[in-house]
Amino acid sequence: MPTLSLNVPNFGNLLAADDFGHLLEVCRAADTAGVDRLILTDHVVMGPDTSAYSWGAFPTDPDAPWLEPMTVLALVAGQTERIRLGTGIVIAALRGGAVLAKTAATLDLLSGGRVDLGVGTGWQAKEYEAVGLDFAKRGPLLDDTLAVCRALWEGAPAAVARPGITFDDAHCSPRPAAGRRIPIWVSGTLSKAVVRRLTTWGDGWIPIMGATDDDLGVGIERLRGAFADAGRDPAELQVRGRLTVARTDSGAVDLPATLANAAAQARLGVTDVSVALQALDADPDAATAVLPDLVAAFRAEFD
Repeated sequence: MPTLSLNVPNFGNLLAADDFGHLLEVCRAADTAGVDRLILTDHVVMGPDTSAYSWGAFPTDPDAPWLEPMTVLALVAGQTERIRLGTGIVIAALRGGAVLAKTAATLDLLSGGRVDLGVGTGWQAKEYEAVGLDFAKRGPLLDDTLAVCRALWEGAPAAVARPGITFDDAHCSPRPAAGRRIPIWVSGTLSKAVVRRLTTWGDGWIPIMGATDDDLGVGIERLRGAFADAGRDPAELQVRGRLTVARTDSGAVDLPATLANAAAQARLGVTDVSVALQALDADPDAATAVLPDLVAAFRAEFD
C-alpha cells in the first residue's frame, strides 16, 4: 500500500501566526488524522534573483521567513506520535556531511526512527556562495555529503576516501540503531549522476516537479534496472508521486477522482503520494479539516 505525505509550508506567511504556531497545529492534526508523513522544504539564504526557479512564480519574496526544516521537524517530533518526518528536500551539501549525519541521526533517535531525509542540490547559486561552496560543483558536493553520511551512520571508526573529501578513524554517535536505516530520498531528473547517486546511497526517488505519469513509469523501470545492476533489490525502491486534487462542481475536493489519480500512479510503482496543504484549500484550516476524510478514502482505495 502506498503512503500519503503532506507537504506543509514552513515558509512565507500562510502558517506564520503566533511564530508559526499554526504550522505546529497543522502538523499535529495531520498526525491525528493518520497522514503517513510530513514534508518540509529548505532554503538557507535567498538572493534577489529567483529566475532560475523554473516551476512557475517563486512562492515568497527574498526576505520572507523560511524556517530551517530539520529544526522544525525536531520540534514536531516532540508534539506527534507516529507520523514520519521528511524533508523534500534539504540542500544537503550546504550543511556538510558530518553535520548533516549528526543532525539527522539525532532527530531519528529522538523521534523513534521516523526520519526520511530527502536531498537535492537546489537551484540557487547564492546559497552556495553564502557558505563558501562552488555552485558549479554542486553535484559532486552532494555525492561527498551522502558518502560521509552513510559512512558515519554505518559504523565506527568510519573512513571516506573521495576526490572531494578524505578522512579516517572518525566516530560520530548517535548512529541509527542496528537494523535501522535512515532512508535517503534523492531528487531530480534521472541523469546518469542522479541514478548513480540514488543506487549508491539512496532509497527513494523524488521526481522533479511537473513530472508526468509517463515520466514516472519510464523512470521507475530505469531505476529498477539500475538497482538490479547494483546488486540491490528493485522491490526496495521507493518513489514519490504527487496527488492531483480533483474538484466537484461546487469546488469541494472530489475524493474518488483524486484517489483514482493516486491509484494510477501506484500501478506504475509509486510508493508514496504527496499533496501540498494549499492544494487541498487556500485556507489552511479548511485544508486541515479535509485530512481525516482524505486519509480514510486513501486507506479504503488501497485496502
